[in-house]
Amino acid sequence: MTVMASRDTHNLRAVLAVRGFRRLLGVRLSSQFADGLFQAALAGSVLFNPDRHTSAISIAIGTALLVAPYSLIGPYVGVFLDRWSRRQVVVRTNLLRAALVIPTALLINAGGEGIGFIVCAFAIMGLNRFLLSGLSAAVPHVVEDRRLVTANSLAGTLGSICFSSGLGLAALLVHSMVSVGDGGYAVLAAVAPIGYVASALLARRSFRVDELGPDHVEHECKASMGSALAEVARGMGDGLRHLASRRGAAYAMAAKAGFRVLFGVLTLAMLLLHRNYFVTDNDVQDSITGLIFVVGAASAGVVTAALVTPPVTRRIGGWRWVSVLLLGLAVALLAFALPFTEALLVVAVYFVNIASQGMKIVVDTAIQHECEDDYRGRVFAVNDTTFNLTYVAGMFIGALTLPADGHSPVSVVAVAIGMAALGAWYAVVAGRWARREGDDIAQPVPAPVPTSV
Repeated sequence: MTVMASRDTHNLRAVLAVRGFRRLLGVRLSSQFADGLFQAALAGSVLFNPDRHTSAISIAIGTALLVAPYSLIGPYVGVFLDRWSRRQVVVRTNLLRAALVIPTALLINAGGEGIGFIVCAFAIMGLNRFLLSGLSAAVPHVVEDRRLVTANSLAGTLGSICFSSGLGLAALLVHSMVSVGDGGYAVLAAVAPIGYVASALLARRSFRVDELGPDHVEHECKASMGSALAEVARGMGDGLRHLASRRGAAYAMAAKAGFRVLFGVLTLAMLLLHRNYFVTDNDVQDSITGLIFVVGAASAGVVTAALVTPPVTRRIGGWRWVSVLLLGLAVALLAFALPFTEALLVVAVYFVNIASQGMKIVVDTAIQHECEDDYRGRVFAVNDTTFNLTYVAGMFIGALTLPADGHSPVSVVAVAIGMAALGAWYAVVAGRWARREGDDIAQPVPAPVPTSV
């Protein structure tokens, strides 16, 4: 045990010693903190606004409108992550989001829920997924293969903590400084561009144009629009064929997609419980207070997953760890979610986020480990597409099956059974593939020394 702890500490120090990784981490963290503020303002204006009464189906539809359109074009967009400078993608995406937040804040302040509000919110959320895909694809350019698990654990964990910190700051501001209403949520949204601009400037100053990949950047495009779109479609097909030949990464992505469906049901249930079941007299402040504890438990789960996943995957392999997470979560849901008490539900959230973050680390590492750099952006975009669409599917399943207050023991049992079945399936197919190929993220391939040191 001491040897494993020492090795994990050594890998963490080695990753943090790479200047390029530290700077890439700074780019991610400043952006995700701003995401927390903006998404808190967005959710608050719709879900926790005393002037509005939002139903479960409205929440599901709103989620779909925000993430589904980008998810449908995500694989095509991913082709450009393998054609354009990823540093430039990060810089321009952040600046564009900062510009779009301003009209969105004005629309929130005006109480608008029309097409303009939906388009702006969709664009900001879609650009966020594009940015995170680019950052994930860039990690192998600053970290060697054998330390990707540690790098992904650290980046994902600190990113989630910064996102949660943005949510937490927003909740504290609502309690102490800004009003619960359109004007207060508009103020929160208007602060977010500070983080987006800081992230863009840090990326521009920290990296050369070609430093984050892809290895072959296209600086010009002389083809017509039609031929360019056809080439993008061919590129997407190439990316999918490349993924099909990397079964370890493909199976991991499939398991994560199944998890996200079930996670969508749980998320909607949690929102409804805190909006309608655990509150009295429609007290929005009580709802927000309860969700602060949920966010804290989620952050603690993310940190736990980040600390445990690197040493465990090096010892037993990524596919075994994902199977353990899913099967263990099935038991945890029955023990802590089924009683439907606020305190035990917070514990359940903790275990859900251990599983979620642990799976994310394994999936990201599997893609980086198995997929060639010329295809990595496309594969990460496909991963984002399945990530979002399966989550939306879960939200709609929840909207059609959950009661208005979210209290449904049958749904908890069904989700627990689904987690157990998914874990068993993944253990069989991924384990068979890993034994056949003799490869897993526990046995990284040799890699050249990173260019950013």
